[in-house]
Amino acid sequence: MNAVQHTFQGVYSASDDPWGFRTSWYEARKRAVLLACLPRQRYLSGYEPGCSNGELAAALALRCDRLRVSDGVPAAVALARARLVQFAHVEVAQEWVPQDWGAGVYDLIVIGEMGFYLSRDALTGVVARVKHSLAAAGTVVACHWRHPVTGYTLNGDTVHQMLDAQLGLSRLVHHEEADFVLDVWCADANSVAQREGLHGEL
Repeated sequence: MNAVQHTFQGVYSASDDPWGFRTSWYEARKRAVLLACLPRQRYLSGYEPGCSNGELAAALALRCDRLRVSDGVPAAVALARARLVQFAHVEVAQEWVPQDWGAGVYDLIVIGEMGFYLSRDALTGVVARVKHSLAAAGTVVACHWRHPVTGYTLNGDTVHQMLDAQLGLSRLVHHEEADFVLDVWCADANSVAQREGLHGEL
């Protein structure tokens, strides 16, 4: 077990909702912004590594025909399974990224609040995994805290700069606030209106 894994084991031993995903208006609002930024109403297959206790996954489950989520901490996996038990089409796995990565092809991959815990090399490894498993018209969403994270060298802005430079996809959405940054990338550069055949003035 490395230092990061040991830290997260301790975090979940102290609380079953260490970041307030269930109780914080900030987190609820951020989830709503992320969901609103998805360019498609529905996805065939989604993947969210680093799912924590499954609060975002519960919302993603309503937008995906199949959804795979994972976390490296056994306590987080147990919490996510309990949260998502009502969704038969959701699989919860225990995995540490980037060394563990859900096998399959996904048309939605969500990288949320995990990139700054990785080294630059490990984040590059995550990007390689994303590119390998993303469907041809797939969507990648990333959302990260912008303030410094104690003990780690990357912050949200740096993570998103690396993702943008390395994914090789069109950025459809860039949403930036004082506290978090959210980006959406896709090979299809058309806007949501263009995808629905809307042209000119309404």
